[in-house]
Amino acid sequence: MRPIGSFILGMTLLLPSAAFAGDAEVRAARGTIEAQLRAFQADDGALAYSYAAPGIKRIFPTVDIFMGMVESGYQPVRNPRNFAFGKAEEVGGNAIVQQVLLTGPDGKEYEALYTLELQPDGVYRITGVSLKASNALST
Repeated sequence: MRPIGSFILGMTLLLPSAAFAGDAEVRAARGTIEAQLRAFQADDGALAYSYAAPGIKRIFPTVDIFMGMVESGYQPVRNPRNFAFGKAEEVGGNAIVQQVLLTGPDGKEYEALYTLELQPDGVYRITGVSLKASNALST
């Protein structure tokens, strides 16, 4: 297994940190993502659920249903060994797409694309996550 540090360093050199979004917006969005990932790692489903946008909460109306979905389809997000932020892009006036590079519990590398939307209370909440195995080149 190659070190995640090499993978992350390589990816961050290839990808600009904030393509279009302002630094404050990117930091806020990343703060939401990191807080949710830390909540998952701490087995705090209620806290992790609190970072979901209202649309996600309509689809998954309880913490148990939400966590069931995460457990069954998003293990690298649920139990990351390590993670780092890649590029970010503002879409529209109030949404950000943020790349997150993860090492899953299986030791494999993954890419998660998070979408976040600024809520009326001024906080970015997660509107979706697309997860795929990373196709980073080995060195």
